Amino acid sequence: MKQPKPKLLKYYFIVFLSLCFIILSCRSSFNSNWTKEQAPEYFKARFETSKGNFEIEAKRSWSPNAVDRMYQLIKNNYYTDIAIYRVIPEFVAQFGIHNESAITNAWDAIPVEDEPVIEKNLKGTVAFARGGPKSRTNNLFINLVNNSPRLDTINFNGVKGFPVVAKITSGFDVVASFYDGYGRNLDDKQDLIIKEGNTYLKANYPKLDYIYKAYILKD
Repeated sequence: MKQPKPKLLKYYFIVFLSLCFIILSCRSSFNSNWTKEQAPEYFKARFETSKGNFEIEAKRSWSPNAVDRMYQLIKNNYYTDIAIYRVIPEFVAQFGIHNESAITNAWDAIPVEDEPVIEKNLKGTVAFARGGPKSRTNNLFINLVNNSPRLDTINFNGVKGFPVVAKITSGFDVVASFYDGYGRNLDDKQDLIIKEGNTYLKANYPKLDYIYKAYILKD
């Protein structure tokens, strides 16, 4: 039996390493144990975007379950190359659909328990989007204006309001400059965005702004 030639062995080795890298990358993109980690009682984070940076502060007392989730997402690099796909003037800027559908769906499968509204939805506050009971997962929105008391009290199938999880401490001017020309055009296209990711968005909505990355700031 003939032995493989050295060049062929080298090719097989490279293919093997590539497959290992792909498998490890996929495994590292989501781990259900991440959803069990508790956030610090207080933390700060920075978001780097196509328009500049903005920073937030968060307190667990505002919405413990949801602040934990936001911390988990940021810590594990979920908000990387994320489109700010829903910017409605004088209302909100929303983001949170990952470029890889498998990652979006993995986090969606473990929703956050519902909680009451503690902090008001004032200008510059951040909350998770939701459409009914136990539906907060990965989509965040920033209040571009004072949306209290409307978003504090609005009822969705028995769930009241949108609990605030963070407040912008710097860079609100950056948030206010996100492209808003598409308005509500993508409201009914979220399933398509999840399926096709940024390829679809960049081809059809090229002016959207993006979050390049988000990370926890050290004290």
